[in-house]
Order: sequence, then C-alpha cells, then structure tokens
Amino acid sequence: MSELEGANIDVLVVTFERPDAAARSAADMALPWPILVDSTRELYGVYRMGRAGKWDVWGPSSWWAYARQFARCRWPRRSHDDVYQRGGDVLIDPSGVIRLHHVGVGPSDRPSVELILAAAKPGASLELTRRAP
Repeated sequence: MSELEGANIDVLVVTFERPDAAARSAADMALPWPILVDSTRELYGVYRMGRAGKWDVWGPSSWWAYARQFARCRWPRRSHDDVYQRGGDVLIDPSGVIRLHHVGVGPSDRPSVELILAAAKPGASLELTRRAP
C-alpha cells in the first residue's frame, strides 16, 4: 500500500498458519511484506487476541464482507486453520509506544488505512484502541 509506505510505516504480517500455508497465502495475495509465523500464538496472547464466537465469524458482517468480495469476482479461499482465532492490527511507533491496538471482532473487521495513518502521524496525542468483546 503506497499510503503506508509514504508514511514510512513498516508492515509485518503475523500468522499462526503453518509456514507452507503462510507462504501460499502470501503468494496468493501478493503480499509485499515479511511474514512471521507465530505457531504458539504468543503474540496473539500478548495483544489479547483471543477466540471469536460463532456469531462473530459466521454472522451478518462476515456475509456482507463475502458479498463485497464476490461482487469484485474474488473468491475466498477455504481456511484449513482455526477460523475462531481473532486477528487484529497493532501499530507501534519507533520509541515502542503502541499507537493503535485493534482486535478484530470477526474476520472482516479491520481498521481503515485512514485510521492507521492518523495513528501514525508524528505528534498524534491519542492512542487509538479498539478491542473485541
């Protein structure tokens, strides 16, 4: 994403998938960022990204996200891993301060690029936090 690069934000993708599955996913999505495989889910625990409920994973927000993907002729790939593991986004500034901590409610719950850029602005005085229930 050129907006993130323009803001001098380095991205690291963290997954709990097996290394071979992570490499396939990265290739399928043409990810330009490095991937860290957290097979023990230690980072997920540190950032309080626990388990999602059935409604979070299979509820209306997920179906709406799938419908948007279908409209763009993009087909979701079948997950072979734990679909109930919550994901999220964490933005840490160079001094180690967490500027954004977003734990997704479901698989389609991600902060906007605009929100990430706002949290990354030098001098931003607010830690933006959103955590799933």
